[in-house]
Amino acid sequence: MCGIAGIFHTEGQKPVDPDRVRLMCDAIAHRGPDGEGVWTAPGVGLGHRRLSIIDLAGSPQPMASVEQDAIIVFNGEIYNFMDLRAELQALGAKFRTDGDTEVILQAWRHWGTDCLKRLHGMFAFALYDLRQRTLLLARDRLGVKPLFSARLTDGSIIFGSELKALLAHPAFRYEIDPLAIEDYLAWGYVPDHRSILKGVEKLPAGHYQLLRHDAPALAPVQWWDVSFADRAKGNADDLGAHLLHHMREAVTSRMLADVPLGAFLSGGVDSSSVVALMAEASTSPVKTCSIGFDVAALDETAYADKIAAQFRTQHWKRTVSPDDFSLVDRLAGMFDEPFADASALPTFRVCELAREHVTVALSGDGADEAFAGYRRQTFQHREEQVRRLLPSALRGPVFGTLGKLWPKADWAPRPLRAKSTLLSLATSGEEGYARSLAVTSPELRARLYSPDFRRLRGDYRAEQPFVDLMRNAPARSGLDRAQYADLKFYLPGDILTKVDRTSMAVSLEAREPLLDHRLIEFGASLPENLRVRGNTGKWLVKNTMRRYLPEDVLFRPKMGFVTPIAQWLRGPLADEARGLASSGALARTGWFDAAQIDAVAEAHIAGRMDHSRLIWQLLMLRKSLDRLG
Repeated sequence: MCGIAGIFHTEGQKPVDPDRVRLMCDAIAHRGPDGEGVWTAPGVGLGHRRLSIIDLAGSPQPMASVEQDAIIVFNGEIYNFMDLRAELQALGAKFRTDGDTEVILQAWRHWGTDCLKRLHGMFAFALYDLRQRTLLLARDRLGVKPLFSARLTDGSIIFGSELKALLAHPAFRYEIDPLAIEDYLAWGYVPDHRSILKGVEKLPAGHYQLLRHDAPALAPVQWWDVSFADRAKGNADDLGAHLLHHMREAVTSRMLADVPLGAFLSGGVDSSSVVALMAEASTSPVKTCSIGFDVAALDETAYADKIAAQFRTQHWKRTVSPDDFSLVDRLAGMFDEPFADASALPTFRVCELAREHVTVALSGDGADEAFAGYRRQTFQHREEQVRRLLPSALRGPVFGTLGKLWPKADWAPRPLRAKSTLLSLATSGEEGYARSLAVTSPELRARLYSPDFRRLRGDYRAEQPFVDLMRNAPARSGLDRAQYADLKFYLPGDILTKVDRTSMAVSLEAREPLLDHRLIEFGASLPENLRVRGNTGKWLVKNTMRRYLPEDVLFRPKMGFVTPIAQWLRGPLADEARGLASSGALARTGWFDAAQIDAVAEAHIAGRMDHSRLIWQLLMLRKSLDRLG
C-alpha cells in the first residue's frame, strides 16, 4: 500500500520541477513511510511513497520497465500477479523484480488498456509510456483505492492519492464548491462525482483516463461494471457451494504478504466469516483485533471474543471511551473533505490497534452491498412489493399525506417509526431509496440553508444523481437497483473512503476480500430469495456460513460500528454544538440559517430530540472548512 502523486504538462516539452512532486508526496508520507522516489522527464513527473508489503527490498518506485519505455507509480495490490507473470513470461516478457508492480508494466506493454481486466486486486496507478508519450491513470473496479486530480491555471494536471497531495502544490488555487455542500448535507460525505473543491475530480471506480501532451484531455472511460440483469440457476445448496468457493479464493488470495498479516474482527457475520476462512487456510493462529465501547448497549466485543476463542486466534482488543471525541480534529485532517460517518472513529482506533501487531489487515467490508445485508435493502424489497400492488396515482396522495402528518419519532419502538416509510412509499422506488439512505431530507436541508445558499444551489438536488444511477442500472428489480447504487455510490463514497483514510493514517494496509470482483459478480446474479428471505438479508451468506459460525453471530440484529455521539453532543461537545452557527468558517460562509442551527442544537442538548447525526455533520463540516481556510 502506498501513496502516489504527479504532474502532467499538456505542453509536452515543459519541464517538471521535481521538488514540487516531492512536496506533494511529503503531504501523504503516512501512506508510505518505507521509501520514496521521484522521476521526471519533459512534460511529466511521478512521485511515490512506499509501504513495503511484497518484495520488500526489490520493488522501489517509480519503477521503469526492463525496456526503459514505461514508468509506473502504483498504490495497491494485485493478487493474481504470479499467474500474470507466468503468462507474460510465456509471451517473452522479462522481469527484474519479484513483486506485482513490474507485472503491471509488462501487462500494459503487451495488452494496453485491456490489461486492466486481467488485474485482480485493489489499485490506483499512473503509468507513463515514453513511446506514446501518454499517461494512463487507472482505478480498481470497486474504488478501494482513491485518485484525485485537478487542472492548474497553466493547463497542467496534478494528481494524487489524497486531496492533501494536491493542496501541497504551490500553484493550486481553489474554492469551495457549494454543490458539494448540498451533497455532503444529504449523504454525510462528498460522493465520487464531486469534490469539496471546485475543479478537483475523483477518477470514478472502474475507470481509466488517458492523457496526451498537446491534446485535449480525454474523458474517463469505464472499463468495468457489475450487472444484476442475469440470474444464476441452481438450488440453494449448489449456489451456496459456489459462494463458499468464491469466498475461500478471495480470502486466501489476500493472505499473501511478506509482512505480518491479521484481520479486523467485530463479531459480525462478515468479519467472522473472513476470520473463519483465514483460520481454515492458515497453519498458524490468525491475528485478530477488535474495538469495543464502554457503553454496554453499543459493545459487541463478547461476540468477537467468542469467534476468537472458537478459531483460537491471537486476539487483541481495546475499548473506546466517551472521551475519544478528542480525535475529532485529527479525523478532519485525515479526510480533507468533510466526512460525517461517526464510525470513522472506532475504525481508526481498530486500525491503530492492528498496526501495533501487523502491517496488513483483512476486513469484512463489501458483503452487505453485494448480498443485501442492510436493513434498508430489506425494506426496499418489501416496499417495492407494495408499489407493484398500488398505482402511483393512489400511492402519492395517500402515503404522502400520511407521511406528512405522521410525527417523527426516532425515540419510539421501530414499528412506530413509520414516517420515513410512508414518505418513501409516496414516491418511486428510486426516490424512496434515496430518501432512506440520506442523512438529511430535502425538506430539512431547505430549512437549514440561507436564501443566498438556496440561490447558489439553484435547481440541483443531491438525490438526483443517485436516482439517475438507480434508474439506469443494469438490473431487473428494485432490490437489484438498490444494491447497484450501494455498490457504485455509497461504497466508494463512504465505506471505502473511511477504511482507506483511517488505515493509511497509521500506515496499515487494509484488504477487503469480500470485494473480490468475482464474488461481487456472483452475488449480483443470485435470485432475490437467496439474498432476502423474510426479514433476513444476506440469506445465502448466512446459510452457507452455518458450518463455521454459531447461530447467535449469524442471525442477531446488525449493529455495525456505532459511537455515543448523541451523548457527547449533550455533554463534553455541547459547547461545540452551540457554537456551530456563530463561529469558524461555517459561520463566515453565510450559507446557513443561524437561528435554525441554534434551535437544532438546543433541542438536542435539552434531550427533546435526537439531532446527533445532523449536528455531527455540521461539526465535521466546520472543522473541514476551518482547515481549508
